[in-house]
Amino acid sequence: MKSNVLTRTLSPLLKNKYLLSLAIFFAWIIFIDENNLMVRSKNIRQLHALERDKLYYEKKIREDREKLEELEGSTEKFEKFAREQYLMKRENEDIFIVEK
Repeated sequence: MKSNVLTRTLSPLLKNKYLLSLAIFFAWIIFIDENNLMVRSKNIRQLHALERDKLYYEKKIREDREKLEELEGSTEKFEKFAREQYLMKRENEDIFIVEK
């Protein structure tokens, strides 16, 4: 009895070519198409990650530019930077590295 009722309600829906075309179209867009919803959501997540990376690198570039301008302005600061970062030294000078 239930299957008879089900076929009576589904039969007109399946015979409606517009509704059937619409259902196939949505299935195509959601699952089959090259740019389906899953691919689109993955691309959106990747875009957000790349935007975060872009902000990080822009901040890093600003900091490095400021440091470069500061080092170009003073030979004393340049020498201090070279000593700290690259462990450079003057002649007849010993360097002791103290780690905390």
